[in-house]
Order: sequence, then structure tokens, then C-alpha cells
Amino acid sequence: MHIVTSAEMRALDEYAIHTIGIPAAVLMENAGRAVAEEVAKLSSELGANKPWLILVGKGNNGGDGIVAARHLRELGVEAELLYAADPAKLTSDAALQRDIAARLGIAASVYGMDCIRWERYAGIVDALLGTGTAGPPREPYASLIRVANASGLPMVAIDIPSGLDADTGDVHDPCIDAETTVALAFLKRGLTQYPGAQRAGRVVVRLIGIPAELADKEGIRAFWANEELFLRRFGLKLPLAREADTHKGTYGHVLVAAGTRQYSGAGLLAAAAALRSGAGLVNWALPERLLDPMMGRIPEAMLHGIPDGGRGDWAAVPPEAVLRLAADKKALALGPGMGRFAGDGAWLREIWAGAPCPLVVDADALNMIADAGGLDAWPQRDSSAILTPHPGEMARLTGLTAREVQRDRIGLARRYAMQHGVTLVLKGARTVTATPAGDVYVNPSGNPGMATGGAGDALAGLIAGLFAQGCDAGLAAALGVYLHGLAGDRAAASRPSPGSLIAGDIIDCL
Repeated sequence: MHIVTSAEMRALDEYAIHTIGIPAAVLMENAGRAVAEEVAKLSSELGANKPWLILVGKGNNGGDGIVAARHLRELGVEAELLYAADPAKLTSDAALQRDIAARLGIAASVYGMDCIRWERYAGIVDALLGTGTAGPPREPYASLIRVANASGLPMVAIDIPSGLDADTGDVHDPCIDAETTVALAFLKRGLTQYPGAQRAGRVVVRLIGIPAELADKEGIRAFWANEELFLRRFGLKLPLAREADTHKGTYGHVLVAAGTRQYSGAGLLAAAAALRSGAGLVNWALPERLLDPMMGRIPEAMLHGIPDGGRGDWAAVPPEAVLRLAADKKALALGPGMGRFAGDGAWLREIWAGAPCPLVVDADALNMIADAGGLDAWPQRDSSAILTPHPGEMARLTGLTAREVQRDRIGLARRYAMQHGVTLVLKGARTVTATPAGDVYVNPSGNPGMATGGAGDALAGLIAGLFAQGCDAGLAAALGVYLHGLAGDRAAASRPSPGSLIAGDIIDCL
């Protein structure tokens, strides 16, 4: 499923209307019908026997709401219209629908001129502001949004909740707090990212007559990462199948370089997840002092203790030792639990420049890059690299604050990936994967219970394992994130509370 910006949606609308020849009034009719069907379903679930109040703005979003009122009546659900301002100011197709509704006798009132008794209604339909608006709502919309929220009634938003930034998911003051959002034709970016996703509630995408293939034709490169996408775009049916006549060498060889005396569990989790990914062989490189304590903790992994001067960390480990181990591997994951040490940026840069296999760079290795001035002055790699920062690490990589990172996760991830020629996994709720080619995948799987130490280490190992099995960087990252979230969902479902989830539970459910 494609995810679009407001500008991309306008372009698709224009193409459908002016190039294909679908009248705008037809698209509005289809949109209103789709909204009415979703409202009728919700009304039935609520068991309500009261009319719905439709808040009508002056643009096409308002026109969609007026059409919805007509179709609700046909579905046996009463609806009334509340215009945010003088309905005489409506133009074009919205004005046409206003006149049709008046001739049909659909009850209508004007905000600020008529008294609204909110207790008379089963719920509210938000048809105030569509994707074409920017910035905080102005009057009279602002006060109408506030009183609608205060009513306590369930709300259905048309296309996007009024007051929500359609491109970033940023929430303006005020913003409709919807129970359901009916996204028309395509999913909007702002509905996929928090805090906007929380204000949107349950999101339903309904087709209105704009051909879905137009998104590909118009070069839209952002996607909702689900099983349908992996099948359609990559030809992968989940769960991944295996041919009968194969062996461990068929499924790649991963090297994990991770862990210190203080954070040995990070390396253990990354190696275990790499094995659970389906990789045929996994080597875990770790400081030699950790070798005996870790021996046998993952019997399926091969451990390589690298001479460390008895320190139990990476400060005395030459980068050449890691490069020698990586020479025949299909992927290298490094950084989890690695700690920091003097000269670590130069140390990592040698591995970055010299490792012949694809890299998955996580945790402390990301902070090494940030403190070494970032990737701007680092050489381009011949093999792929995947960086997996959480918002705090992304802030350090970019020189932004974590709040600024969160303000436009999709846009920032895409710009960084394209600028630096890497695949970027910006972790968090609705993790964003961006590729150097500009493709973006937004992940729907996972749950708050996964906000636990070690979950990111497991993700790094999982992605490296998929890398080693032949996935390219974008697929390894997007699929790894999706499978990681699914495993977290399975693990949470088996426990009395998501808060009791630990990283090992996620690995066990891969």
C-alpha cells in the first residue's frame, strides 16, 4: 500500500480528473459513500439510535461530508449538517452538494448562529479540514474542534483529522481526536506516524475511483510494510519457505562483533537473533576475556575471542582482527554493547572502509560515527550499509534534537539515506526504513512492550541474518523490522502484560 504526501495526493487527484477524465464530482460522490458506509458500521456497533452530526468545512473535505449525509440516510442512519461558517461561501462541487442536501431536506445549522445540543447525537463526522490545509486551525474551525472534542462523542474523520499535519503526523492545537479515520484513495503520511497516528485512531483506507497503479506511475516511493507488500513488491510469501535440497551454506554466514564485559548480553542477543533469522552460520566475535563466560550460552553460534589485553573491551582490539574474520562472511553486525573507547571513531572507520561484506551498524557504533563528525567525510562503501538508530542516536548523527527528529521521521530518514548512500532504519513506534534510492517503508507491526533493553540488539542481528541470506539492504531492513515486530506481537500476546516482555521473548518468537 502506498503512502502519500498532501502534494502527491493533489497530483493524483489532478491526473485522475484532467488526464483520465474522472469528474471531480464522481470522486466526491465515491468518497462520501465510502465514509457513510464506515460510519454506518460504527453506528451499528455502538447500537446508537440517534443522528450523526457532520461538521462541514468550506472545501472538498466538507463536500465529502455532505455527500456522506445523503448516503447515511439511504443506509438508515440519520445525519445532520453543521456548517463551520456561512454555507453560502461554499464553492464548486461542495456548493453543488450543499444545494442537493438542502433540496432533500437534510437538517442543517451554522456554528455560532444555532444552538448545538451535543447530547442529541450518536457521534460526529469531521469534514472540516482536509490534506490541503497547513498550520494550526484558525477560527471558527479552532473553537468548533475544541467543543467537538469536549463533547465526548465518538468521531470519524474524513481523510485526516482536522488539525493533524498530513505529511509529518505533527499535531496542531487544536486537533480532532478521532476514533476512526477514513483515508480516501491512499494512506496519508501523517496517519502513519505518532503523535498523529494516535489522534487518527483506527485507520481505514477506502478506494474512491483513483486507480491504485497511478501511484507507481507518479513515482510515489513510500509504502506500508505488510505481507501484501512483501508479496507484491518482492515476491516473498511469509513465512519464508525453504527448498528441500539445501544446507547451512545455502543460508549465509553472519559475523556479529559485539559485547563487552559490562554489556555481554547485547552480543548474545544479536547472535541469537541472527540464528533465528534463518542464517546458516553465525560467528560471534568478542573480546577474549569474555570467551569463557559466554562459552555455551548460545551453543549454535561459533565464538571467536579476539586478544584484548585482558581488558574485556574493544580498546586493545585492532580493527584488522575484525576485518580478517569478516573476509568470508555475508554480513557483519557491529556495535551492540561494544562500549566506547579512545580513538573508537578512527577504529570504526577502518572497518567501515575495509569490510568487504554488507554492514549492519547499531548502538555504540552509531555514536562512534556521530562523534567522529558523521558520515559526510567517510568514504562511500562498495558494499551496502544499514544504520539502525533510535531517535536519540539519530539526533546525534544529524546534529538535531530528538524532538526535531520525531517531527518528520519519514522526511528525515529519506533525506539522510539518500545523502549518505546508506539504508537507514529509524526505530521507534512505526519504524521507518529508507533506502539510498528514496524508497521508504513504514512498519505497522510491534507494540509498546518492545520498549525494552536488548530489543534493538536483536533487530540488528535479525537484519544481518536476512542480509546474509541474500536479501538486498532495503529488503533485509524492512523485512527484518516487520518480522521483529510480529515476533514482539506474538510474545506480548502470550504474556499477561506487554510490560513484562523482554528481548529474549522476541527472539524466541521469531
